[in-house]
Amino acid sequence: MPPVTMYSTQVCPYCVMAEKLLHKKGVANLEKILIDRDPSQREIMMTRTGRRTVPQIYIGDTHVGGYDDLVALDRAGKLDPLLA
Repeated sequence: MPPVTMYSTQVCPYCVMAEKLLHKKGVANLEKILIDRDPSQREIMMTRTGRRTVPQIYIGDTHVGGYDDLVALDRAGKLDPLLA
């Protein structure tokens, strides 16, 4: 399974839902980068993704996007192959 990285905050409900979905899919080692604890990480996230909102999820080197994008991938049957 490729590494999964999620830019997040401590109080984001969409981040919690994304984490639950990823755990349901078998992701055991989720690297969470809390941008509210380390504001410099917000700049890194924005440069890397071009987006300002959380969550921002990477599976390996693939930028999945946010929670809605993650759910859309799952519904389209494309999330499992990314995680394989």
